[in-house]
Amino acid sequence: MESMRGRNKPQPGKSAVTAASRGLPPLERRVTAREVAELAGVSISAVSRVFTRGASVSAATRSKVLDATRSLGYQPNLLARSLMTRRTELIGLISNNFDNPAFMEIFDLFTRCLQQQGLRPLLVNLSDGLPPTGALGMLLQYSVDGVIVASSPLHRDFAEACVEAHLPIVQAFGRPTGKIAINAVGADNVQGGQLAADLLCERGYRQIAYLGGPRHAPSTQDRIKGFRGRLRAEGLHPVAEVYGHSFSYDVGSTLMRHLLEKRTIDAVFCGDDILAMGAIDACREAGISVPGDIGIVGFDDMPMASWAAYNLTTVRQPIGDIIVKAVELILSIVDKPNRMAETRLFACEGIVRGTLRPPAGQPRSGGHAS
Repeated sequence: MESMRGRNKPQPGKSAVTAASRGLPPLERRVTAREVAELAGVSISAVSRVFTRGASVSAATRSKVLDATRSLGYQPNLLARSLMTRRTELIGLISNNFDNPAFMEIFDLFTRCLQQQGLRPLLVNLSDGLPPTGALGMLLQYSVDGVIVASSPLHRDFAEACVEAHLPIVQAFGRPTGKIAINAVGADNVQGGQLAADLLCERGYRQIAYLGGPRHAPSTQDRIKGFRGRLRAEGLHPVAEVYGHSFSYDVGSTLMRHLLEKRTIDAVFCGDDILAMGAIDACREAGISVPGDIGIVGFDDMPMASWAAYNLTTVRQPIGDIIVKAVELILSIVDKPNRMAETRLFACEGIVRGTLRPPAGQPRSGGHAS
């Protein structure tokens, strides 16, 4: 009987299949941390500290290790390191706003900011109906170090489950709701709603409507609260308030058509820029000029707001500041899980472009939306 050893040998007339015979580059042996340590003249633990965020290491040791790393072509084994440190350096990034173009900019900034800190984002999309409990199960399976929820509404069961699982969580672009103390970073949406009312009242608008996204979203509630309060101080109130199931272009267009059919209005404050763009195009389709017949104000100041096709007057929320603070906050919670929950709100800013008439006595400047 042919031995196992004999069967493993190449048979006469047959060549052994190798990486080279397949036209593939030969597999290179992975450089180890021990080799880096030997070349740098330091301990293996010193090599590990150099590649561990926040670890204490002298400048001289860091320089030696990095020089050896470049010389040898060393790449740290993140999986092995996570077993030692119990940190995966994965941060879950959750949202249900993937259909909103404004959030593409937000995801871009979030991922870049996390990567600059040596962290890796794990995106979870709740737009397709994935239940929050299912999202949490996925995050726990990947042993993420923390979670950032990039959404105004935060599902209460999800927040409670994260707290019970001792999983650090930060809500970006929202505010805490309910009894559980959640770290939150966002815009001062009440102040933003006040700014929108100021922009309209200063220009003599009186028949003002509000066009918003989901009524239950904290951002919607806060923006309309500030808006109503400032109008009330001027002896006014919204002549109509309409809400949609999402912050989307189609919702903005549909709701604007309803307002035009049922109300005599001279201005509309839209809950975000995408809604405002849908509203502007609905006016165009109806032969109504913006700002000649109706003034429109948005919220966010996403890049598309400055496009010549819309030239949208809007309320800017400081997206970059919110994202940087959210990442800083999740890092501090991961390092100190028992720290007190924190809420940080950033002030908004009015950005005047071409969808409102000028204040009384001032000449019109800038392009028009229609």
